[in-house]
Amino acid sequence: MIDERAFELGRLIGQSEEYKALRRAHERVKETPELQERMNRLQEAATTIEGEAAEGREPGAEMVSMYNTLLSEIQGDSQYQSVMAAQSNFDKLMVKVNEQILEGIRKGAASPIISLG
Repeated sequence: MIDERAFELGRLIGQSEEYKALRRAHERVKETPELQERMNRLQEAATTIEGEAAEGREPGAEMVSMYNTLLSEIQGDSQYQSVMAAQSNFDKLMVKVNEQILEGIRKGAASPIISLG
């Protein structure tokens, strides 16, 4: 019974406007090669910086500068901003869902009657 309800909840979340907007925003980013390329370069720079820091070395100033420049460019991109806005709205939906689940758990735990129907 719980598995069925969880599946149904997942299906409903997948059909929500918040989730659809998030998927559309991600698709638009995938269709923007310049942004994808910048994001890949940012990830590579982050990996390099983290690796150097993990080895106890100071990351190179040029690498840090490149990272900061890429980050600034990406954050200023309207496609990226739309993903962040959509992600924020989806996160708010999930917070509400989790709050409702917790409320259901509290009520279920307080109820002396077990009902699976």
